[in-house]
Amino acid sequence: METLLKNLLLSTTLAGAALTSVAAQAATDNSAINKIQETGELRVCFEAGYVPFEMKAKNGQFIGFDIDIAKHMARSMKVEFVPVNTAWDGIIPALQTGKCEVIIGGMTVTPLRNLQVLFSDPYLEIGQTVLLSPKLKEVVKSYRDLNNPKYTISSQLGTTGAEAAKKYLPKATLNLFETSADAALQVKNGKADAFVYDLPYNAIYAAEHKESVFHLNTPFTYEPLGWAVRHDSVTFVNFLNNYLKRIKGDGTYQRIYSKWFESHTWMKNIQ
Repeated sequence: METLLKNLLLSTTLAGAALTSVAAQAATDNSAINKIQETGELRVCFEAGYVPFEMKAKNGQFIGFDIDIAKHMARSMKVEFVPVNTAWDGIIPALQTGKCEVIIGGMTVTPLRNLQVLFSDPYLEIGQTVLLSPKLKEVVKSYRDLNNPKYTISSQLGTTGAEAAKKYLPKATLNLFETSADAALQVKNGKADAFVYDLPYNAIYAAEHKESVFHLNTPFTYEPLGWAVRHDSVTFVNFLNNYLKRIKGDGTYQRIYSKWFESHTWMKNIQ
């Protein structure tokens, strides 16, 4: 009987400890959502200049595919959307230090980034392509042809475009720039032979600058884009995944996608 009583007491103690742990974890997981509800703000990190995901309009407002989704998400939560425009190489530290609650900025899900943040399910799948100098149009037929010491490649610092260039074109000279616009400009101005970056950006850039760049538009990488949150925000990831299912199911996602990817009427509004 004494042994049975001790076992019952031990089981009760362990169960109580487990419940306490679960409660503590739940409180921690809810930190991001609690903060959003308490402040009435959804603070979203991104880097303006990533066409057509997030850009600055002529009137100073932020526009784009990600911006529209973030605004709709905020309305769905009945809170205010607060944009936090952040340099790309500091965007994860900005999230980690609480300057925003989520990154909605065309971020590719990678193992190394996943060590620093939690990701939602992918909301878009893209890949890396090449903007090529027109003088090489008949010479370079594939990204593989650029893996040669005689070629100079440009990309943006801290991006998967830069990582892809390092991995697949190690023999070429790689020059990295703070912004995608500066890196793409190297090809347009004849200072680089090719620019490696995300398909949507390259497709739109090529459409705008037909005389100065040529687009090798077959992606040579697979890159799922996800929304990123802090590691203490497991419950927020659950919200994001269910929100994504909802907008894909009710037509909201397709409406926003068509606006930014299937029409170029918005181009006249950007800086």
